[in-house]
Amino acid sequence: MAQNRFLSPRFVILVGMILAAALTRLIPHPPNFTPIGALALFGGASFADRRAALGVPLLALLLGDLVLGFHALMPAVYASFALIVLLGFWLRGRRRLVPIAGTALAGSLMFFVVTNFAVWAQSNSYEASWQGLVMCYVAAVPFFHNTVMGDATYAVALFGGLALAEHAFPRLLDIKPTLA
Repeated sequence: MAQNRFLSPRFVILVGMILAAALTRLIPHPPNFTPIGALALFGGASFADRRAALGVPLLALLLGDLVLGFHALMPAVYASFALIVLLGFWLRGRRRLVPIAGTALAGSLMFFVVTNFAVWAQSNSYEASWQGLVMCYVAAVPFFHNTVMGDATYAVALFGGLALAEHAFPRLLDIKPTLA
């Protein structure tokens, strides 16, 4: 009888890693130095089931937001989160340093572009013009460094932690059955 993949040791470890990383949002941290982008990337790259790849990190994000509070930019944050999961889908089978670093940076940039566009679109702080949009992005640049550093730090922790766990416990490897 086939084991339910949602009860497999790999699934349980992945969920645990994501929830542990998501909990770090609740401790004091520099602005934008969070696991959000890395969680989305890791989920997309690591879960065999695409629904779990999006659903588990999304649920972790939502649980954190239940504690931290909701805000007007949540649709943009969740949309960018979903786009980063798609980057993680591309990363499947390419879990090496350069592809992980490149997609983590791309995810940080995607988050920056999407969420700051939403700030401009929903805010009365910037005029509804090309100049206002540029001013909004320029004002956000100081926070981008923390986004990149947070995504990089948590990507190293998540992908590196999984690689170490897979090495120590080969049963955790995501081995796809082959047809003979």
